[in-house]
Amino acid sequence: MKKVIASDTPLPELAAYLEPFGQHFVRSEGRRSMERYSTGLLSDLPRKNGETIEAHVPDTNYQRLQSLVVGIQWQEQDANQQRVSQLRDEVLLGDGVFIIDDTGFPKQGQASVGVAYQYCGELGKVANCQVAVTCHYADVATTWPINARMYLPEEWTEDKVRLNQAGVPKDVEFQTKPQIALDLLDEAIGWNIPHAAVVSDASYGDNPTFLAGLEERDERYVVAVPCDFRVKATRGRLPDDDPQSGVQRADTLLKQLPRRQWTTIRWREGTKGWLRKKFISLRVWRVLEGECLTQGWLIGERPGNGQQGEWKYYFSDFPPDVPLRQMVGYVHQRWQIDRFYQDAKQHLGWGDYQGRKWIGFHRHTILVMLTNSFLVTQEWRQRHHRPRERGRPRNPFSLRRDRRRIPIQQIHKQVIDQLWNMAVEYHLRR
Repeated sequence: MKKVIASDTPLPELAAYLEPFGQHFVRSEGRRSMERYSTGLLSDLPRKNGETIEAHVPDTNYQRLQSLVVGIQWQEQDANQQRVSQLRDEVLLGDGVFIIDDTGFPKQGQASVGVAYQYCGELGKVANCQVAVTCHYADVATTWPINARMYLPEEWTEDKVRLNQAGVPKDVEFQTKPQIALDLLDEAIGWNIPHAAVVSDASYGDNPTFLAGLEERDERYVVAVPCDFRVKATRGRLPDDDPQSGVQRADTLLKQLPRRQWTTIRWREGTKGWLRKKFISLRVWRVLEGECLTQGWLIGERPGNGQQGEWKYYFSDFPPDVPLRQMVGYVHQRWQIDRFYQDAKQHLGWGDYQGRKWIGFHRHTILVMLTNSFLVTQEWRQRHHRPRERGRPRNPFSLRRDRRRIPIQQIHKQVIDQLWNMAVEYHLRR
C-alpha cells in the first residue's frame, strides 16, 4: 500500500480556487489531474514529480499526471493569464514593481530541453543546467509571479534535430535573456497590471538592449548596474578625437562626492529591525560608445557606520522631481524574487520536473505558479479578514509589525496540516 499523505477528497479551499480554471480543459479528467497535481505540489514530499505524487496522492497515477503536462490539450497560457488577472483584481495593492530576473535548474545529462553548460544562479557558478527568464510582481503588501520562459542557448536553436526531439515550437528562435525579458514585459503590460517601475539586477541593468527596450516602451526603471557603468555628469558634446572625455565609471564618480552628502534611508523592517544603508543620487547621462543616451539618476549605496557590505550602484530614468527614498523603495523590492525562487523550488517542486519536453517544462512551471498563487490568495484573505483592533481604523497594509504579511511558509504549513488530517480521515474510512 502506498504511503498516503492526502485524501482522495480535494482540499475544499484548493478545489474552490481551482474550479474557475477548469474551463481550459475539454474533459473532467484534466480538471481532476490539475487538482491532484497541485495537491501533490502542496504536500510534504521530498521531491514533487509524477512518480512521487502518484505514490503519495490517491485517485491518480503517473500516466494521468504525465498526460497533464505533455499529453492532453489544454490552454495553459490562457489559464496563466486568468491566474494573473485574478491576482491583479483581488490582491494587488498598487505602486508595485515588475521584477525581471532569471533562475537556473541544475540538471544531469543533455536531453532535457534547454540544458547546457551555462551560468546557474542557484549554484552561483557555471554548471550544466536549464535557465528560465522570469517576470514577477511585487508591492509592499504582496508578491506573485507573472510568467516565466525557457532560455535556449544558441547550441540548441542551431540544432534542429534536438529542437524537434524536445518538442520546441517551430516559431521559437534564439533570443538573449534581455530579449525574452522584454517579451515577458510586453505580455504583462498587455494584461493591464498596474506598476510604477521595472527593477532588475546588474546582468540586465548593464545590457544596452534591455535599457533601450524599456525606454522605447516608456517604462520607468531602477536597475542595478556594475561599478564600471559609464556615465557623464553633464551632456555637452563629446569631442570626435576623444569620445571618452568627461566619461567616468559609476564608482569613480560617486566616491569623489563628500560623505556628508550621503543620507541614511531605511526601506523595510526585517526580523532584526529596519534595513538601512547610506545613499546618494546624482543626475547624469548614460553613455554608450561615447554617446550620451539617457539622462537619469545614478544612485549609490554603501554601508553606514558600524555596517558591513559592498558598495552598490543603480541607474534610473525617473525624472528630477522623484525623491531618492522612493527609488530606493522600488529597487529594494527585488529581494522578493529570491524568496519566490526559494519557495517555488524548495516547497512546490519547481525544479523537480524530470521530463525533457518544452511543453512539459512550461506546463509544470504554470502549475507551480498556480499553486503558489493559491497560497498567496489564502494569505491575503487571512490577513484581510483578521479582526480589527480597537481604536482608529488603520490601513490594513501598514508596515507595523502586527499588520505585516504572513509568511507564505506559514500558510503552506497550514495547508500541509489540513492535507495530513484529511489523509488520516481517508485511512479511517478505508
